[in-house]
Amino acid sequence: MVRAQGGAVTGFDAGFDADELASRDPDELMTGEAVALDLRPTGLVLSAAGAAIDFVVYLGAYILTLLIFFTIAAQARSEDAVFGIVATVALIGCLVVIPAVVELLSRGKSLGRLAIGARIVRDDGGAIGLRHAAIRSLAGLLDFYGTVGGCALLFGLLSPRSKRLGDLMAGTYSQYERVARQPMPVFGLPVQLSGWAALADVARMPDGLSRRIAQFLQQAPHLEPARRAWQAASLAQEASAFVSPVPAVEPELFLAGIAVVRRGREAGALELSAQRLRLVEPVLRAVPHGFPSRG
Repeated sequence: MVRAQGGAVTGFDAGFDADELASRDPDELMTGEAVALDLRPTGLVLSAAGAAIDFVVYLGAYILTLLIFFTIAAQARSEDAVFGIVATVALIGCLVVIPAVVELLSRGKSLGRLAIGARIVRDDGGAIGLRHAAIRSLAGLLDFYGTVGGCALLFGLLSPRSKRLGDLMAGTYSQYERVARQPMPVFGLPVQLSGWAALADVARMPDGLSRRIAQFLQQAPHLEPARRAWQAASLAQEASAFVSPVPAVEPELFLAGIAVVRRGREAGALELSAQRLRLVEPVLRAVPHGFPSRG
């Protein structure tokens, strides 16, 4: 939070209130810097479309396997018990084993999810393992084939992340990966810091801190107000060790001013280096006296 005195910030306090922690969404994934990850679950309509593709593919593989075997077995006049055994093995293989192996090897993908741009991940955002894939495949017998998709549709409507029964049992969900890429915003110097920027001494900061400040400024408009103020205060507290004098402004304005000043000075340093290279370029490209030109 921000400590204010007389309308100006005199210090930065990087602590969460208990009410903020209690009000945080339990399904929201957070980084160590308290930044909410924008991991979007796949909508019910897209999930249903991907599941329908997988349903047709795996069920078609099962029916094709039975047709091929029954044709061969009929010509060989096999016993009736063999038909039942093969039908059971084909059912387990095409509707349980193959989907689980495909999900495991492709790290949550399948033909249907590849078409809609989705991937199955754990509730914490990590890649699924053999246990998750096996549970989902076994539950799929009820979700899709036993109820012709009715069970999966019902659970998807009632679940916040459009989870089907297999997802609830395995602790997974379908994550949508085709998110439009947002352009990096370019910040200008805040008006309140125009006089400070001309005199400020902003030292080079660690790469990790600079990167976190840039990420915060990019994501700040999408953060909750309380978390936005907390993270700005935390980063401003770290960055103040590299700045003299520290302006009496809001932490977010302070971070924006640091970013603009560092960007301008680094751009100036690169331009100065380029000018020096242009000055010595004739010497670097010149041929020594008396040396034959081979170009």
